[in-house]
Amino acid sequence: MHLILRRDGKMLFGQRQNTGFEDGAWHLPSGHLEAGESVVEALIREAREEIGVRIAPQNVHFSHVMHNASSGGRIAFFFVVDTWNDEPVNREPEKCAAIEWFHLGELPDRMIPYCRAALDGVAAGEKFSVFGW
Repeated sequence: MHLILRRDGKMLFGQRQNTGFEDGAWHLPSGHLEAGESVVEALIREAREEIGVRIAPQNVHFSHVMHNASSGGRIAFFFVVDTWNDEPVNREPEKCAAIEWFHLGELPDRMIPYCRAALDGVAAGEKFSVFGW
């Protein structure tokens, strides 16, 4: 799942490093489900682990789902959060070189391609997309 954390018309991104996949690219805070977690629970946990914010479940709003061809086919969920507690900080500096806010119309040049495509879908009001098929 992917977190679209919004403030003042901007979204928060992290710049990947030391992951072995798309290092140097900007990406939304994201993560994978653990056993027994819902996608909302996982999003809340990942937000706390990666950027130190606390999100109440009622502040998580579904935005988009993408069927991505990578790794044989993955489903990526995108959720918007406009209300949270604590200021975002980089809590995983070993995997994230920096965090920064970007306007949707001024996204960084280097992004993971499926994420850029999903955000284009979000901007267009699309709830579903496919990528790489």
